[in-house]
Amino acid sequence: MRGHPDKLCNLIADSVLDACLQHDPASRVACEVMATHGHIIVAGEITTSAKPDVFNIVRDTLRDVGYDPKAYQIDCYIHDQSPDIAGAVEPELAEGEDEDTLGAGDQGVMVGYACNETPEYLPMPVVAAQRLVTLLEISRMTGVIPDIGPDGKVQVTMEYNGDTPVRITTVVVSVQHKEDTDINKLADLLDEYVFPLAFDGMPADDVEIILNPSGKFVQGGPDADTGLTGRKLMVTATAHLRPTAAVRSAARMPPR
Repeated sequence: MRGHPDKLCNLIADSVLDACLQHDPASRVACEVMATHGHIIVAGEITTSAKPDVFNIVRDTLRDVGYDPKAYQIDCYIHDQSPDIAGAVEPELAEGEDEDTLGAGDQGVMVGYACNETPEYLPMPVVAAQRLVTLLEISRMTGVIPDIGPDGKVQVTMEYNGDTPVRITTVVVSVQHKEDTDINKLADLLDEYVFPLAFDGMPADDVEIILNPSGKFVQGGPDADTGLTGRKLMVTATAHLRPTAAVRSAARMPPR
């Protein structure tokens, strides 16, 4: 979920990048974030003609995710890209030379593949996990399930027959909640508003659902665990989620 410390850091960095690109499409942004108890640290190299208000970007992101910005001291350490790196990736182009030949200024490793298990061309357990965290987020933001907090994660285990998904066997849901939350009542709400939509069209008739296996999950986010950018790149699901009217309506749909 967006309130997970690592995902929070990714979202803050993404928001800084968005602010730069909005005003300067040629921006070069290497923005790293660390979040821990009472502190948000933003650091990196940014070369842009834009003037991003990093402090307010952090505050707005915290508020949007569900945390109180007043609970955090925000420190920002941003400087220009090294002239040595800039000189290597931004050489003067000859007349008519394609601007796309310029370098990126850093390395990147891309790993992935497409498959025919789902319309999204992603493995079915990945899609199921993304649906789950998205619906948890929507349920919290719309008040359909008011007791859950911004932090949380899910794990979906699926049985395969060769390359074909046969059935979802186990789903682990860890979601932050209020101190006085009745876990049994929370489980009933998830059964009503989250699981039917998340597993729609998937083989989940005999799934074992494990809710908060470590016990209560009251303290969450940076207060419970330190977050860093880049540690959850393969499990992004709800970075820029906004509950549209259609989505809010879907979150209230009765189970099928």
